[in-house]
Amino acid sequence: MLTGKLTRLRAIEPTDAEPLARWLDDSSVSQWMVNDYPMSLAQVVKRCEERPRNTYGNLVLCIESLKEKRPLGVLALTGAEPESGWAELSIYVGEPDFRGGGYGTDALRVACRYAFDQMRLHGVWLVVVAENAGARRVYEKAGFVEEGRQRQRFYRDGKWHDMVMMSLLGDELID
Repeated sequence: MLTGKLTRLRAIEPTDAEPLARWLDDSSVSQWMVNDYPMSLAQVVKRCEERPRNTYGNLVLCIESLKEKRPLGVLALTGAEPESGWAELSIYVGEPDFRGGGYGTDALRVACRYAFDQMRLHGVWLVVVAENAGARRVYEKAGFVEEGRQRQRFYRDGKWHDMVMMSLLGDELID
């Protein structure tokens, strides 16, 4: 079981469809996400029911609060390959009541520890919109460092934004 101090990471269940649909429809959650087109609740339910099983190369997990046993976000490690030793990480906390309380940081650390200890990865990388200061702060608290910048790669609200690439090596994780 992937458990931290505040969160538990588990497989996404069909019963998670309602909060997932609500989060994806919330502009405060999706503002900096590269989104699919809008989906109905029925489409999200179907996606959850037909979700392929988690694998080494495609691990998508629900972030659940330990105390309340309530889904609060999603975390993914994708593109992992034993040959390269790297995976891409993405994460969001969808429940407003859990933002800023350390839940995202806790889930991030749990996932990275799993990536390094169980998956035997060498590093984890991600890209984040430069203006997404809250997310960047969470990544830096776990030890991620900025590696580079892609200029004007993300379009939102009538403006182009830079994307920042960050990475973390196994021996750099700050617990």
